[in-house]
Amino acid sequence: MTEEDSGKRNLTCPCGEFIRGETEDELIDLVNAHLKAEHPGHDYTRDQILFMAT
Repeated sequence: MTEEDSGKRNLTCPCGEFIRGETEDELIDLVNAHLKAEHPGHDYTRDQILFMAT
């Protein structure tokens, strides 16, 4: 885990979808893809996503 990597890899969307990435960057990419496909118009920053992640 690097200084820039908080170790957060999992997020459960309020819709119930569980999203897991192998890295923090992958988690961000997967969450953004989920938002685009399932929740158009709901955009979150990297920091907002990581705040919700575990």
